[in-house]
Amino acid sequence: MKKILIVSSVSRQFYLFEQGNIEVLKSLGYEIHAAANFNDANERLDTLDIIRHHFDIERSPFSYKNLKAYGQLKNILKSEKFDAIHCHSPIGGVLARLAAKAVGNCPVLYTAHGFHFYKGASLVNWAMFYPVEKLLARHTDHLITINKEDFNNANKFKAGQIHYVPGIGVSTKLFNENAVSREMKREELGISENTMVLLSIGELIKRKNHETLIRALLKVKKKNFVLLICGRGVLESYLKELTISLGIQEKVRFLGFRNDIKEICVASDIFVFPSYQEGLPVSVMEAMSAGLPVIASEIRGNIDLIQNGIGGYLLNPDDIDGFANSIQILIEDAKLRKVMSVKNKDEVKRYDISKVKARMIEIYSSL
Repeated sequence: MKKILIVSSVSRQFYLFEQGNIEVLKSLGYEIHAAANFNDANERLDTLDIIRHHFDIERSPFSYKNLKAYGQLKNILKSEKFDAIHCHSPIGGVLARLAAKAVGNCPVLYTAHGFHFYKGASLVNWAMFYPVEKLLARHTDHLITINKEDFNNANKFKAGQIHYVPGIGVSTKLFNENAVSREMKREELGISENTMVLLSIGELIKRKNHETLIRALLKVKKKNFVLLICGRGVLESYLKELTISLGIQEKVRFLGFRNDIKEICVASDIFVFPSYQEGLPVSVMEAMSAGLPVIASEIRGNIDLIQNGIGGYLLNPDDIDGFANSIQILIEDAKLRKVMSVKNKDEVKRYDISKVKARMIEIYSSL
């Protein structure tokens, strides 16, 4: 049996973003191994048919522990003799490609879920990450990008083959099945039917920029709304305190990490996503699949998915007034919300999991 190793920094990568690839690899007859720092492991990993290999990789490029992790990964490669390696995340991609070059025993695929150099990124990001990715592309047999900007940048590199794949895919069929009704979910969440529900999904970290959204709520004139924020992170206490200091704590509900995102999307009215940096955001695709109009930052990834004024609004991520005005417009115009809903449901079909799996079958089969 053929063996492949999927490498990432954190183990949640496998159940959040790799289930489609795992299903494709199983259909092609691969035994699937997964290497990561499993300190963040939870029960969802048990649903995956993978063989785990822990190594002490850290997400920070400045962590000395990554030197140890590099040696551990080389030992894994030597002991298992894989037929291919598919690596993810910036540090996972660096260590895996260096280890594969040192051991020299199989082809390497690397999926860039969003290069850390991009339009609008700091000069520090470009100086630090661009040369590394350009150099390591020479040791990459298949470089996979998930948005148009990264694809264009990757074509300046000298990788074996460079591919565009439309993200990790979203199961639009699941959202159409409506397994849980809007009314039932709202009742469970304690939200009345006449309340306008804004939804935002993402880690509570600076990159996701929840603060702009929270401050924008102060300027929304219509008051019969609630914002649901799904996610957890280091800024949770700060953001909660911010809502209190602004006097809008009754308007914002922090729901933490959720396994019922589909149902929460169906129960919502408007999706708001002011992130500073993305690859191709799954949460936006899920919102589109649920038929939500999207108010988002005008950045890489978001601009692949949303047409300004058609499926929602695209704004500078720091434009507090712009987010407030866009929220106000959509709260007041039910007809416009419906038009955008239809557009997004149609547009997101281009990113359906079936299309992504078909492309990955082509790439894996070419090995």
